Amino acid sequence: MDHQMTITLDDDAYGFVEKHAQGDQSAFINRLVKEAQAKHLEEALRQACLEEAHDETYQAELAEWDVCVADG
Repeated sequence: MDHQMTITLDDDAYGFVEKHAQGDQSAFINRLVKEAQAKHLEEALRQACLEEAHDETYQAELAEWDVCVADG
């Protein structure tokens, strides 16, 4: 589903969109938003992995499961 919105850009941002959008400003801005969304998700996953790596309780449980899996 597509949605329409009205946005306000300063002169520099507008010029950039006009220069690089190749005639389809909506697709260009949509692509930029999706790239920003992917970067945000990547950072959230990285942060979660760091928290997990420093969680001693979780790491101990993980080690117990590794032993169970190894036992077959």
